[in-house]
Amino acid sequence: MAANINLLPWREERRQELKQAFLVVLGSVAVFGLLLVVATHLLVNSGINDQNQRNNYLKKQIDELTLQVNEIQDLEKKKQELLDRMTVIQELQGNRPIIVRIFDELVRTLPDGSFYNELKRTNDRIDLKGTAESNNRISSLMRKVEKSEWFAAPNLNSVTAAPDFGEQASEFGLSFKISTPSLKSEEE
Repeated sequence: MAANINLLPWREERRQELKQAFLVVLGSVAVFGLLLVVATHLLVNSGINDQNQRNNYLKKQIDELTLQVNEIQDLEKKKQELLDRMTVIQELQGNRPIIVRIFDELVRTLPDGSFYNELKRTNDRIDLKGTAESNNRISSLMRKVEKSEWFAAPNLNSVTAAPDFGEQASEFGLSFKISTPSLKSEEE
């Protein structure tokens, strides 16, 4: 009798074992791949969160610096306004004696028999309206204004008769410039 050996069940078992081993390896690779994807995803999200935190920190610092820059600009504006005010006050303090001197000089140049009805100052120009007993008094006033160190360039604008004050009385309009002696000496 011939030996009857059946190798098929062994091959079949071997195939099953290899198939199971393949599925185990395949499952292990799938799990490893899935773990790798999850780990990569967590790593990338962690990096994104870290960068977002850095960005938020930078935005916060930029906002604080912007506020500080705005405060500095406001302070610089206030400083400039204060400096401008101080300059105006210093100019007014410096011009105060000049105004007194101008009024004094107006009285000194006014001849007897003349008086001022109206006085108007615009920057460095004075416009006068007044009345004089005669045209000679007006001429005398113009000569005195011309000789004054504080006044320059007298200009007689108008002369009209003023019968209410006498036969020879005249109303006049006169303008001249204010010329402080210190400014004249600096120009020379």
